[in-house]
Amino acid sequence: MKKISVLIPCYNEEQNVVPLSKAIIEQFERHLGGYDYEIVFIDNDSRDSTRALLAGLCADNKKIKAIFNAKNFGQFNSPYYGMCQTTGDCTILMCADFQDPPEIIPRLVKEWENGYKIVSAIKSSSRENPFIRFLRTCYYKVIKKMSDVEQIEHFTGTGLYDKTFIDVLRNLDDSEPFLRGIVAELGFKRKDIEYEQQQRRAGKTSNGFYSLYDAAMLSFTSYTKIGLRLATMSGFVISILSIGVAFAYLIMKLVHWQNFPLGNAPILIGVFVLGGIQLFFIGLLGEYILNINKRIMHRPLVIEEKRLNFDDEEAAQ
Repeated sequence: MKKISVLIPCYNEEQNVVPLSKAIIEQFERHLGGYDYEIVFIDNDSRDSTRALLAGLCADNKKIKAIFNAKNFGQFNSPYYGMCQTTGDCTILMCADFQDPPEIIPRLVKEWENGYKIVSAIKSSSRENPFIRFLRTCYYKVIKKMSDVEQIEHFTGTGLYDKTFIDVLRNLDDSEPFLRGIVAELGFKRKDIEYEQQQRRAGKTSNGFYSLYDAAMLSFTSYTKIGLRLATMSGFVISILSIGVAFAYLIMKLVHWQNFPLGNAPILIGVFVLGGIQLFFIGLLGEYILNINKRIMHRPLVIEEKRLNFDDEEAAQ
């Protein structure tokens, strides 16, 4: 009997973890009775009663497992690490807030049985704020144009991954993984299915402006060269223009072109413009360096505090 793992990263989801586990089990009982399953929650150091509720779920059902992180290791490391701990023939990654509807699970499994190693869930529409949706769309369009690697629009990582791809993730040795980019760059034969992203069922999202910016910068610095190339080309062009302006200004001073006094205005304007451009590209260069720095330190993705319902053999994986 094939086994399907469902991985659910969570952080402060006390209102969602219990109903979500029930909804997932219902999908298996109604539509996937011929499969064994496990539901793995990986908690990123929740501050509410999420962990107590997960402990209760694990005590009641041995097919529900939990990993408690020692601290919050971020929105990318925790799901990636959790996927590497699953034991099924495939792993389904979905969020804990019901924005990814459990009803999508049978559709993912169907495409997997059709031979696809990766089944990506694409948000064809969303009930989120229209302005946020517009910004996301702009981001995907821009990063797709800039990247040397195929980028999947409106893909957040939700989907199904065959165990052969999970093995790739285990051996990747990336201390700053960006799953969406890895799927596009290293993924096997892939099928995209569309779904409507729902509104959060309960609770408050932890994805604020900083987390969204962090995701955008990680993607940009991992899969594009254009930022550094643009800095180089802009520096060259601006240097040529600056030399030209300086030379023209010198000529006008030498010939005493008094009918059109320039004073110090060109110098001041040039200083401010060049200063602003330099600060922008220094910051952009810093983002690249920060990305490199995190990767070369080879720190662990996650440090566990506790795991529940994992036997010794699985824990050793």
